[in-house]
Amino acid sequence: MVSAVVDWHSWHEDYDRPDSALAHRLRAVQTLIRQALDETAAGPLRIVSLCAGQGRDLLEVLAGHPRRDDVRARLVELDPRNAEVAAEAVDRYRLTGVEVVTGDAALVEHYAELAPADIVVACGIFGNITDADIERTIGFLPQLTKTGGTVLWTRGRTVPDRIPLILNWFEERSFDLVWVSPPDVSYGVGAHRFTGQPQPLQVAEQIFTFVGSDVIRAADSVR
Repeated sequence: MVSAVVDWHSWHEDYDRPDSALAHRLRAVQTLIRQALDETAAGPLRIVSLCAGQGRDLLEVLAGHPRRDDVRARLVELDPRNAEVAAEAVDRYRLTGVEVVTGDAALVEHYAELAPADIVVACGIFGNITDADIERTIGFLPQLTKTGGTVLWTRGRTVPDRIPLILNWFEERSFDLVWVSPPDVSYGVGAHRFTGQPQPLQVAEQIFTFVGSDVIRAADSVR
């Protein structure tokens, strides 16, 4: 997604610095994606990735995973430079079941063909939207996730720490906690498994408004 302040293309450079918080976060998310793929029942499986960026969390795992040919996935990313990098990786890894869409990931219509999905990757979102939109997004996830499906998400533990709220909002919507990073590490990553029944997809809806982490930090500083 595009912020007025953050260059979301150069932002990805920290992934290549092994000791950066983003690199640690990436490895944690990839571990959880790999685990979700390993645990999903045999046969075709569907994945959607919202605000996918360059898709490194998902694509680098799929490239070497035995389930790669079972996967039909859609990555949605607004920044065309990042979407292009992701599309190039799809071609390089020969992931024929993966599609990259350049568009607003908040629009439900992008997921109509794949929801409810086995895996929903919602990383890089919760730190860039308001608390109300975090709750709203989690409220939409039962439309995107199949029973037994896994949702992966990220949110930095900045003050005030939103992760306790996020955990409560997931629990209220029939998501069981699989794993969440401890508060003493430099990143926030979580995974939840959906135990409820998928809800009808509201195709015309917008899930959230991406305002950017700079706006969220500024709002927090005056609380």
